[in-house]
Amino acid sequence: MFVVKKILLGLLIYLVFMLALFPARVALQLAPLPPQVNIAGVSGTIWDGSADTVSVDKRLLEQVHWQLKFLPLLTGKVTVDLTVGSRATAVSGKGLLSWSLSGVQAQDLRFEAPGSFLIGDARLPFRTKVDGELSVIVPQLTQGKPWCEALDGKVFLNHLSVNNQFGDYPLGNIQLALACRNGEVVLSTDEKGNGLGVKGEVTIGENNKLLVDAKVRETAEQPDDLKKALSFLGKSDNEGYYPIRYSGVIPGL
Repeated sequence: MFVVKKILLGLLIYLVFMLALFPARVALQLAPLPPQVNIAGVSGTIWDGSADTVSVDKRLLEQVHWQLKFLPLLTGKVTVDLTVGSRATAVSGKGLLSWSLSGVQAQDLRFEAPGSFLIGDARLPFRTKVDGELSVIVPQLTQGKPWCEALDGKVFLNHLSVNNQFGDYPLGNIQLALACRNGEVVLSTDEKGNGLGVKGEVTIGENNKLLVDAKVRETAEQPDDLKKALSFLGKSDNEGYYPIRYSGVIPGL
């Protein structure tokens, strides 16, 4: 009996070391990755590993590093401390991400990318081209239906510029607040968060439904093409605000 216990203990120790040192490269070879995902330059273990590049729908992430937490696994939750890129890369980010049967959670999430990274190959209406940089800070995110259960954060659109068949619109810097309302994602701004005289909110609902409820008035900081286009929005109110209304799906999706 003593010999059997020693053998079982030896097997247990062997399995623990095998699991702790299991190569990430082998794990990814065994994983059924979607065809639009391509991972290269994988090193380390499944617990502490990295990849030189991760490509998702032609969107490239560089210098991806992860640390898988052990204790949350005991409660049925996969928790990863994730880092993407650096100051030298176009896309960078970090945060604590968790997944369980109840959905995805995130804490202290930061993400920075050029606008072209998010738009990808999507064709925007009116031959629109968007240039600028995106910065997202999310202290807390809990997935829910249709999108969220809890959400707190900010979105910064820096050096935003829009060009289409109607003109050039250098919009500058815009700050938006992120929140969750009845399971829908809400982005809101006011005139303190932009120099465009815009205030209102955008709601993203089920099936990529987009609802814009905002208004804008002329300011000295607005580009000339935008000032000329304000009258096409309708009649201004007593305070000089023109309505901005849209209900449909997210353009390009």
